[in-house]
Amino acid sequence: MRTRLTAVSAVVAALALLSGCVTVPGRQTTTNALDAILAGPRPTTERSRDQDRHPAQTLLFFGIRPESRVLEVWPTTGYFTRIIAPLVRRNGQLYVGVIPPGHSPFLAARLARYRRMLASRPQLYDRVHIVPFPADGSDALPPGSVNIALAFGDLHRWMALGIAPQALASIYRALTPGGVLGVVDNRADPSIAQDPRARNGYVRQDYAIRLIESAGFRLVATSEVNANPLDTRNYPAGVWTLPPVYRLGQNDRARYAAIGESDRFTLKFVKPDGR
Repeated sequence: MRTRLTAVSAVVAALALLSGCVTVPGRQTTTNALDAILAGPRPTTERSRDQDRHPAQTLLFFGIRPESRVLEVWPTTGYFTRIIAPLVRRNGQLYVGVIPPGHSPFLAARLARYRRMLASRPQLYDRVHIVPFPADGSDALPPGSVNIALAFGDLHRWMALGIAPQALASIYRALTPGGVLGVVDNRADPSIAQDPRARNGYVRQDYAIRLIESAGFRLVATSEVNANPLDTRNYPAGVWTLPPVYRLGQNDRARYAAIGESDRFTLKFVKPDGR
């Protein structure tokens, strides 16, 4: 317990020091802060995913800074929450948009686990604000509340539920003009027609761009930081065949572990000024 507390205290102290370094360029300050967070107390299972998820490079590409006001949409395990929350804790804000559980025991249990995760490190996660993220396109936050919105693996889920336009509309209003929408999702084979419901969990990059720009956003940059050329995109249980889900259990597990997580596009959009 003492070792864990010491690690948390070290992260808090490092971030407090960095928040006062006004002479250091913003990107370098953020890089230093992310390095401290990634070296701090996180589950071993999540550390092992860093090699596939490239969290620091991805967040820097989207332009996150310690003073950012961030909306993270539909987190599951809290992988990115554990990184973003301490980064923005002192000078920014993290809102987490969750699926209202309604009468679903599965969603209720997942939300309870997420809340327990936040409560486990109050020194780092106590200022995270959980808000319902509606499926009908209504407001998740008052308009213009955040300058960055992040959707990690959400687009294919929205497509599966038929709510992608509504979700994008909610995000659009929550962002300030000039605000950034960062999207990471499983990249489909561009030679195969897109299933509008993305039943295999993959989305064509060109399809994603058209869909998101149809909501008013403008694509400003792409990155290959989360690319994986080993991903063939052709598996018995779709993308969930691969880690970390391993939907086929032990069947060919070593083969799928060697592939790693999916090939993913990383797209940066902005909400145009004056809109």
